[in-house]
Amino acid sequence: MKSPFSFFRISLPLLLLLCSAFSVARAQDEYAAVKTWETFDFAGRSVSPADLSALTLDDLKLVRGIVFGKHGRVFKDPDIKRFLGSRTWFKGDPNFQNSALNDSERKNLDVIRDAEAQKHETVQPGDMRFYRTRTLTRKKLGTHTSAEWTVLAAEIEAIHGKRFESTVWLQQYFDERYWYRPADQYDPKGLSTIERKNLQLMDTIQRQQRHVAISPGDMELFENKLISDQMLRGLSLHELRLLRNEIYARHGRIFKTTWIQQYFGGQSWYDPKEDFKDEEISGSDKTNIETIVKYENKLHDSISNKPITSALLQGLFLEDARKMRDEIYARHGKVFKDQWTQKYFASFDWYKANPNFTDASLSAVEKGNLVVIAAYEKKAVTAMSTIEG
Repeated sequence: MKSPFSFFRISLPLLLLLCSAFSVARAQDEYAAVKTWETFDFAGRSVSPADLSALTLDDLKLVRGIVFGKHGRVFKDPDIKRFLGSRTWFKGDPNFQNSALNDSERKNLDVIRDAEAQKHETVQPGDMRFYRTRTLTRKKLGTHTSAEWTVLAAEIEAIHGKRFESTVWLQQYFDERYWYRPADQYDPKGLSTIERKNLQLMDTIQRQQRHVAISPGDMELFENKLISDQMLRGLSLHELRLLRNEIYARHGRIFKTTWIQQYFGGQSWYDPKEDFKDEEISGSDKTNIETIVKYENKLHDSISNKPITSALLQGLFLEDARKMRDEIYARHGKVFKDQWTQKYFASFDWYKANPNFTDASLSAVEKGNLVVIAAYEKKAVTAMSTIEG
């Protein structure tokens, strides 16, 4: 008499074989939707919106990856990276430059990115080029981290060629966009009425989400009005410095610090005056500068005297967290190997270079804060991985 389990003994190898074949077939079909695009001549043929209509948002992202992948671009995005890594035709080139793309490829990327933007429920970094003539709503803007708001707002200006020397990671971010063309002389007046309205709405929503009462660009409202410590809460040291210098800038001061001059040079209201002297500042303007400086010093001291919590870091890009970590070292005069970082901190009145700096000069609180920031950096998203392309 046959065992009731003899069937399973006979069929098990076959069953395993079938399962294996199914797994292989499934893996092969994983990218079936974009299979035909792997052989498409993006450099010589045009893509139309209708050609992409049946693709999902995830598929569109992979098609974008194919255009760049044909030139060997190595992506940080895990989905595109895994896809390209599974393709036999992909040959990674760490030295890839956007200059390798021809006009046809750039136009096709515009069509692909427009299709992606239309499928986004809320606006994402990289979408603003497709809203130059479309007014945004609060619902369409959605919610974002502080760093994402920075990218979105800057993107409106980057479309017109603005440079961002005051924020290295932001400039690098746009340098990696295939569409970015830095202007020899950026003119903020070149923004359309709709773009200005979109910028204003972004600023309003971001301010409400951050619960800040004032931010750079607002000092026009305080020419004859005093600000308080309460109004400054929630602002970063970088924002406080811009806010303080904005008072001088609105009187026409020309700044020796390059990145500050470039920042205010990009503001539509800025009118530099060769004969301006700091002594001209008086009344509420002078008092407001003193209030901001006092608050800055208080914030500086808190980095050394108060523990930083992980909650305080939430939403920061890797680049922002790294700047905060460098601030702790800078307060002790560390000389940085990175040229821009050194120039940035050297432009602060409180920074005193100390070639003999060692970690031994750090306090227990500072060392603890460095550990908290370093732990956050390990899981923080880099701005460079935000909608690559």
